[in-house]
Amino acid sequence: MDVKVKKIRGTRDILPEEASLWSEVEGKIREVCRVYGFGEIRVPTFEETSLFIKTTGETTDIVEKQMYTFEDKGGRSLTLKPEGTPSVVRAYLENALFQRGKKTKLFYIERMFRQERPQKGRYREFTQFGVELIGSKSPLSDAEIISLAFTLFEKIGVKDITLRINSIGCFRCRGPFRDALKEYLKSKLPELCPDCKRRFERNPLRVLDCKEDKEKLKDAPRSTDYLCEDCKKHWERLISVLEKLKIPFLVDHMLVRGLDYYTGPVFEFVSGKLGAQDAVGGGGRYDELIESMGGEPTPATGFAIGLDRLVMLVEKKKEERIPLWIVNIGEEAEEAGFLLMEKLRRMGVRVEMDLTGRSLKAQFREADKRNAKYVLVIGEDEIRKNKGKLKDMETGKEEEIELDEEKIKERVC
Repeated sequence: MDVKVKKIRGTRDILPEEASLWSEVEGKIREVCRVYGFGEIRVPTFEETSLFIKTTGETTDIVEKQMYTFEDKGGRSLTLKPEGTPSVVRAYLENALFQRGKKTKLFYIERMFRQERPQKGRYREFTQFGVELIGSKSPLSDAEIISLAFTLFEKIGVKDITLRINSIGCFRCRGPFRDALKEYLKSKLPELCPDCKRRFERNPLRVLDCKEDKEKLKDAPRSTDYLCEDCKKHWERLISVLEKLKIPFLVDHMLVRGLDYYTGPVFEFVSGKLGAQDAVGGGGRYDELIESMGGEPTPATGFAIGLDRLVMLVEKKKEERIPLWIVNIGEEAEEAGFLLMEKLRRMGVRVEMDLTGRSLKAQFREADKRNAKYVLVIGEDEIRKNKGKLKDMETGKEEEIELDEEKIKERVC
């Protein structure tokens, strides 16, 4: 068949068998977030473009290369959100959530959009789960959200996740590190890629984020050697708590993350099962973002996880067996079977039935193909007697059963 209408490159269809796994993962996310005291927030799909330029960062790859931006009829520049934190912080300020208490704990499961080169686990339309803990500067808050993530991984059966972590310091102690890094990079510039040469002038920390030149920069200055006293204490306590929580982590001095608003600890969750694109998600502290958006000085920390990648790591379970499949013989039996099916469904029993008028043999084949546990046969004789034939599809055993929804439910469930 020649399909004339196809999905856009970089998007995907999530079909029922996979969508059920997504629903299960999303359910576990909501369960874990409830236990940790995080409330769900839902924000618009698009925002004013200036929001992302100001927060995510004018020199980041997201803003420079990846945003889906358009002009509306009023001449405003709007952008499909490429990440969640700016929108959540905007909502926090606009709706004065800070008035509800000193600490605000939010999570979201939202669609995001980035014009990236599509590859395994990376799409132009994708789903992110993120948490934002606003109002606490304690390193225990960083540990709390990291622990939440690992609790989720355990709940959904995802193993072998490692935390890569670093501290890039606050804006006050980053100056000396930036100067040392620029001095180091000067001699390396001729051998670096064009992107790194451009980043050197505009935002030298982003050079460390380059995958292509990573090996050439392995002896670069370390940001943790330039931390001010407050940042150093924060970093050391966080590492100590992660050790006590027995969370597997690796200090990665090249890790800077690709967003301009981060201050202090930054981290990524990685899995060797994803190949070269091994990051499941990541985050960090952003203590100065809210003030830069017009709010009061407010510390905050958060992370985002790509659900497209996370679901790839979840072991697919065998499809749940359908408790009952109704097979009908004739128009009268078809309607009687349909009415019985609807009564059972309203009682919470999953029941299926073929309504395409196929033969008895074809209906049995379909029931077997769909992994039905029991098949109930209803024909004119069964209607007259008010008794159907119930067949156990595993053992082949048959029995008569009254066509009463209560008795059928008790027998098949």
